[in-house]
Amino acid sequence: MTLHIDEQNDRVVATLDRPEKRNAIDQETIDALHELCAMLETSPRTLILAGSAGVFAAGADIAQLRDRTADDARKGINATAFIRVHELPMPVIAAIDGYALGGGAELAYAADIRIATPSLRIGNPETGLGIIAAAGATWRLPEIIGEARASELLLTGRALEAEEALSWGLVSSLHATDDLLPAAHAIADRIAANDPLATQYTKRALGTPRTQHPAIEFELQAELFESPEKHRRMTAFLERKSR
Repeated sequence: MTLHIDEQNDRVVATLDRPEKRNAIDQETIDALHELCAMLETSPRTLILAGSAGVFAAGADIAQLRDRTADDARKGINATAFIRVHELPMPVIAAIDGYALGGGAELAYAADIRIATPSLRIGNPETGLGIIAAAGATWRLPEIIGEARASELLLTGRALEAEEALSWGLVSSLHATDDLLPAAHAIADRIAANDPLATQYTKRALGTPRTQHPAIEFELQAELFESPEKHRRMTAFLERKSR
C-alpha cells in the first residue's frame, strides 16, 4: 500500500508511504489518490496530505516516467489525479516535510493550505530530465507565487528551501518535524469549528474564475442565508453577546 489512510469523523490523513523510494509517486499511488477522492467527494471531510520517513514526495517515479509514451502524456495521468485532489469539496492541507520535488511539489501545489518543516526543499527539476512540469506547476504555481517567481523556478529547475518558500508565500508556516502534523490538525480543528457547508461554498467561490464574480457569491450566499445552520449559529452568537 503506497498511501496510508487514517479516517476520522471530520478529517482524513493520507500519508504517502513508499519510504524506500522517498515516496515517489507511482501509478499505484495515483490509483489510491483517485480512490481517496471518490470517498471524499461522497463524504466531504478536510484532507491532510503528508509523507513518511521525513520526505513528502521526492517526485514522480522516474522508472515509470521513462517508459511512458506520447499517448500516456496526453492522458494526463498525474495531472488528472491532482486536479481531483484540488477540487475536493472540503479544504486540503499539505504537511510537507523534507523533499517535495517534481510531481511531489505539484501534489503540494494542489492543496489549499501548505505548511512545512525547516528541512523543506520544493521545486520542479523536470527540464533537467527532458520533460516539463505538466501536472499543475505551470498554471498553479503562478497563481500561488506570481508569474515572475514561478517562471524563475520552472525555467531554472531550482528548488526553494524553507525560509524562501515561506517568504514567497508558497507555504504559510514552518514547524519542527514533530510539530508538523499537530499543526496541520490544529488548522483542521479551526476548519471543523466552522459550518461545513459555508466552508465548502467558500472553497467553491475561491476556485471560480474571476469573470463569474461576484455573481457566484450572491448565489452561494442566498442558499446559506436560508440554511438552518446559519440561523442557529447567528442566534448562538447573539445570545453570547447579550450575556
